[in-house]
Amino acid sequence: MTGLYYEDFEVGRIFEHAIRRTVTEMDNILFSALTHNPQPLHIDRHFCESKTEFGQPLVNSLFTLGLMIGISVNDTTLGTTIANLGMTEVRFPAPLFCGDTVHVTTEVVAKRESRSRPDAGIVELAHKAYKQDGTLVAECRRQAFMRRRPREAAAAGERG
Repeated sequence: MTGLYYEDFEVGRIFEHAIRRTVTEMDNILFSALTHNPQPLHIDRHFCESKTEFGQPLVNSLFTLGLMIGISVNDTTLGTTIANLGMTEVRFPAPLFCGDTVHVTTEVVAKRESRSRPDAGIVELAHKAYKQDGTLVAECRRQAFMRRRPREAAAAGERG
């Protein structure tokens, strides 16, 4: 696994994730359909062109949130997370449209050992998503329940 263990996270570290993703109309329509969201702001181009200030469909904000966190996984939590505990301070300060390309940063803002599980810790990550022109389109703080490094691996590292 390429994910980091609890011990590997350093408060203040910022990840500039290499993965970038251009959002397509199919992404937006499919996500909205799969989540039973019939909001015309996401799926009705004519409605958006004639009745909104945006003139085109907005990308579903929950897709944006999921994409932002998903892009971060390879560098941070792949195979080492136990569960997400929550997301706070979720904001979408600017619209994201089909055809925009998203890039993401993640900052480690806090961490603490689990009070109930000696094999785990809690890491708080601040994710930010930007579109190609640098406009911030999404941000949140995520509390991730992370595995601690297995004792045998930690002991081997001390010997090596």
